[in-house]
Amino acid sequence: MSSDSDLTARARIRDAAIKLFAERGIGGASIREIAQEAGVSSGLLRHHFGSKEGLRDACDEWALGRIAEIQIKFAETQLVGPFPPDVLGLQGYLIRSLMDGSPTGRKVFAASIERTGPHWLEKSGIKSEDPRTFLAVIAAMKMGLFLMRDQLSEILGEDLSTEAGYVRMARASIEIFSQPLLTPEQADQAMKALDRFGNPS
Repeated sequence: MSSDSDLTARARIRDAAIKLFAERGIGGASIREIAQEAGVSSGLLRHHFGSKEGLRDACDEWALGRIAEIQIKFAETQLVGPFPPDVLGLQGYLIRSLMDGSPTGRKVFAASIERTGPHWLEKSGIKSEDPRTFLAVIAAMKMGLFLMRDQLSEILGEDLSTEAGYVRMARASIEIFSQPLLTPEQADQAMKALDRFGNPS
């Protein structure tokens, strides 16, 4: 049975690891640095998680659960308001985890599609001849904003890891998705061109 202090130390280690892994990647943050950030010994970190890989797995699982909780709440209520204080850090962490090839990172991507995608399509009335691909491409486009965070921050002159920067990026995203970028005629022509590309005469 773990004591309250042990549980608190475990949470501090996890939070410190999420912060450093998001900033530097899994390979760029050492056990010693994570322990220092958490204010614990390296031995205590190993006691709780065994290894850096074990710590990463624990961080992945916790972050996945927390993001799922936020996504489900949003999907059910369509609530728009202040971000939970940890959401930006967790998004950054999960994107880095995906970039680093974490199996759980890949699971995050798949779960984000399976969990909220079909419900969103049904509720919005959007029609697609290939719903799974539609949802996967939308998810990849959204993740691309985070993968290009440094480049976008440089162009905008504002750090997208801050709430102000994130809101500015999100506003542009809403503007993009709230208006058609193709006329129905242009979309039809593009689809017909793709049909010809896949089935040359």
